[in-house]
Amino acid sequence: MLNILAISGSLRAASTNSALVAALAQNAPPDCHVAAYDGLGRLPIFNPDDEGERTPSQAAALIDAVTAADGVIVSCPEYAHGVPGGLKNALDWLVSRDAAVGKPAMLVHASPRSLFARAALAEVMRTMSFALYEEAALEIALLGKRPPEVEEILAEPASRQTMRDALSAFAEFIRSR
Repeated sequence: MLNILAISGSLRAASTNSALVAALAQNAPPDCHVAAYDGLGRLPIFNPDDEGERTPSQAAALIDAVTAADGVIVSCPEYAHGVPGGLKNALDWLVSRDAAVGKPAMLVHASPRSLFARAALAEVMRTMSFALYEEAALEIALLGKRPPEVEEILAEPASRQTMRDALSAFAEFIRSR
């Protein structure tokens, strides 16, 4: 059983990225367990002076979760052509740790328009030494949809199959490393 940590880069209550992460957890193949990380909004702002024994418990929990995971999935909105501050802050807590080094990671997308954030996030994660899976992208267009529409789209058989296929391909990538 592979354990995959899924992180939404959005704090918005009606986030399409968070909905996509939750749907991935619900549609995981039998050999994968996908757990959604829900602590993004509780992380203190990264400060290198607070590392080591001074690492805040919320940051330590994130570091432990990434370390324990067999792989990481990130779904991220784009704000002003960039990665939202909360997600970048979470990644900053991982920079000087071994948690990200060689860790398989996959980016998934709830918007076809997040091209700048995708590129920026991929660059940050490559720089941190995540093993980024880029062979197949998962994109389910949810931009501008209201929560009932999002639920309906994510429940469609084709969407569910697309998510299972993407997770299966990512699982193969994890196992091949």
